This record gives sequence, structure tokens and C-alpha cells, in this order.
Amino acid sequence: WQQQLQPGDSFTTVPVSVAVSCAGLAGAVAALTGHRRTLVRPHRDRLTLPVVFNDYMNTLMGDPTTAKLLPLVDAAADAGAEIFCVDAGWYDNDLNWWDSVGEWQPSRTRFPRGIEEVLTRIRDRDMVPGLWLEPEVIGVRSPMADKLPPEAFLQRGGTRLVEHDRYHLDLRHPAAVAHLDEVVDRLVEQLGVGYLKLDYNIDPGTGTDLDADSVGAGLLAHNRAHLGWLDRLHHRHPDLILENCASGGMRMDYALLSRMQLQSTSDQQDYRRYPPIAVTAPMSVLPEQSANWAYPQPDMPDEQLAFTLCTGMLGRLYLSGRLDAMRPDQLRAVRDAVEAYRGIRADLADTVPLWPLGLPAWNDPWLSLALRRQNVTYLGVWRRDDADRSATLRLPHLTGQQVTVELLHPRHLSPWTCTWVPATATLTVTPTRPEPFTARIFRIATDAPTP
Repeated sequence: WQQQLQPGDSFTTVPVSVAVSCAGLAGAVAALTGHRRTLVRPHRDRLTLPVVFNDYMNTLMGDPTTAKLLPLVDAAADAGAEIFCVDAGWYDNDLNWWDSVGEWQPSRTRFPRGIEEVLTRIRDRDMVPGLWLEPEVIGVRSPMADKLPPEAFLQRGGTRLVEHDRYHLDLRHPAAVAHLDEVVDRLVEQLGVGYLKLDYNIDPGTGTDLDADSVGAGLLAHNRAHLGWLDRLHHRHPDLILENCASGGMRMDYALLSRMQLQSTSDQQDYRRYPPIAVTAPMSVLPEQSANWAYPQPDMPDEQLAFTLCTGMLGRLYLSGRLDAMRPDQLRAVRDAVEAYRGIRADLADTVPLWPLGLPAWNDPWLSLALRRQNVTYLGVWRRDDADRSATLRLPHLTGQQVTVELLHPRHLSPWTCTWVPATATLTVTPTRPEPFTARIFRIATDAPTP
């Protein structure tokens, strides 16, 4: 990277934040958490934190149709979802859509009577309709590849960059910006979309040398133009909710997250492996922005169903799964989790994360995340295969205090034994049955606010 400055020119670096604390990791993370909250732009979503259902993960997997979506919409509404996002595939007439994206017109083969039929059903069930969008890419087979000028794409040596059969737009160019503005305005104003999942599944490498002193300077200018586009998008559509996905966790930084309302923390498809991701996400992302997938399935035993639901509850509950194929008792368990989440979400934007078992390793058998505020601590605990029968958690902010431990979810399954020792501020939890994958969400209350 280099950028030449002529006499009188100036250059401003990207901003960097540093947290320093004499209270160790907990203090530093608390400082970062507070700082991040000052960065995030005001938005109605920050106050309401609606439950999102997305049809992708372990469900439709990029193959939505009217016939598949309508029963899923009804089941998601019955479970208590407040946003329904139709994920990848809605814009293409076959399954080979990867290199044809970019025009973002709804498929006619997937939706014979138009995608409006599905979006109307979503609204009729009192949910906000959402769509998946990967705005910065144009597939090599897309009609837009020839409609936009060459200068509207990142390039090196006079040649467009091609990454995984896609071109990358250069948002310094007005034609690229005009194209994206037309797409979003059409989806919002004509189709009534109120939620966009913004994905990003390629890597342009070192950048572009077009009209730049170096490829790094060209890439930085594009990045800043991208942020400006997002700012203008919010000015035109202030109620539009934006999710930062980026292959489930790339670009997880507050240049973007100060402008986005949610962050998809991973595309991990194995419910047994997701807890370490959800538990550590608050190191990088505010709890109220951490969209952790909870994808319950009809073939899951009750404890496994609870396990994956708990993974989504101490963050931004982000549902998926074949709810339309569930038994009534399974759907009731999902609805109970949604109701429990609704009961705590108003507190999430005022919490600070703690790790009662320390930051987890990938294969740790026990994992735990605590979110504390004033006199309440929300605690999630996950037990994985081959774990010891019990785990002892440290909650030093509650040292010497008497507490009340309340089970929030799942209340319909066997309760765990919880033993609190005030002098050591330790809580020992023991599952009633030694299930291989089991989890619980607790609410711990004290009489007096903690520091």
C-alpha cells in the first residue's frame, strides 16, 4: 500500500480502538463493549431486537420456492418469528445461480405467481419480509456484466478481477452505485422488503490499481465508498434492517457493524460445534448484534432441540430449521424459547459479557457465557459429549451475595441441580440426566446491583 501526497494534501488513517483495563480481561471487554455501543448508529431495531427466521441453514439451503416457503412462513409465524428472510436462490431459475447473480430480479420458475405471493404471506402473518442480497458482486454470466462499464469493476493491469466466477464492483464508480441504488430501492419500495441480509462470499485480494497509486489505496477507496453507500441507504430507508453476513463472519468489524444492525456469526452447520462460536462472539460483536443460528430439526431428541435453541438465545435469536415438519410439542418448545428470549431481549443492549469457565477452546466439553447488568445475570451453559457430570462456574461479580437462580429455558425438560456458594462466587451445575448434548439458560438475580 502506498498513497502519494502532493503539497497541501492530507491522508486520514482508518480508526482503531484500544481498550486498557486494570480489571483484567473482563474489564477490557466491558470497555470495548461500551465503546462499540457508542459507535452504532441509532435505529429502531436496536430497541426491539425482533426474532429473525431465515430459510437457509440446514433448511432450504438456497433452493426456495413458493411451495416450500408458504408452510415454512406459517410455521415460523406460529413459533413467534417477527422477520422472515428468504435467503439465497430467490433470483435464479435453476440451482446454478452462483455465477449469474447481479441483476436481482425474482425468479419466475421458483415463484410461478411471483415472489409477491410469498412476501404478502409473510406480511399477512405479521412478519417483516426480508431477502438475501450480495450487492458487491456480479456473476460472469449475469446480464449486468456487460451492461456496466469496465471502470465500474475492480481491476488490475487493465483487466477485471475474477474471483470464483464473479466480478467485484468498484463503488467509487457512479454506475456501480446507481445500479445498487436501483436494486435496493426496487426491493424496498416495490416489493415491500424491510430486511436485507447482505452477504459477501469472495475475496478481491490486494485491491485495484485503477485510478490509484497502489492496489491497497484503490481497495481502501472502494471500502470507504462502500461505507458511504450504506450511510446513504439508511438516509433513504431509515427503517430498513441490514444484516452483515459475509460468509458467516468475514468483515466482522465496526466500520460495517456501526452501520449494520446484525452480524451473522458463522455458517457452521453442526449444532454441536456452534456453542464455542456463540460463546466467544461477544469478544468481537455486541451481544444484541450477534446473530447466532438456532436450527432445530424434527429428528432431534428433546435435549438436542433445546441445545441448539439455547445457542441462539444469549445474542440475537436467529432461527432456521424445518419448523413446518415438527410435531406440535416440538413447535411448542421452539415457541417457548422465542418467548423466553423476548422476555430478556430488552436487557441485552445493556449487558456486559463474562466467561465463567474462561474463553472456550474448540473442543471444550463444557462452555458458558454470562451477560450481566445491574442486579441480573443471564447465564448460558452447554454440556457436550464426554463431559464431566458437573461443572463449576465462577461469577466473581456476585462474590458474597445471595442469589436466586431461575431456569429460563427449557422449562419442560428435566431441571439441573444448581448449587451456589457465595464466599467463592461459584455455581455448580449438574444435569439430571447425563445426555450427550444438553444446555440451559438461567437468570440469576440479586437484591442489590453489582458494580
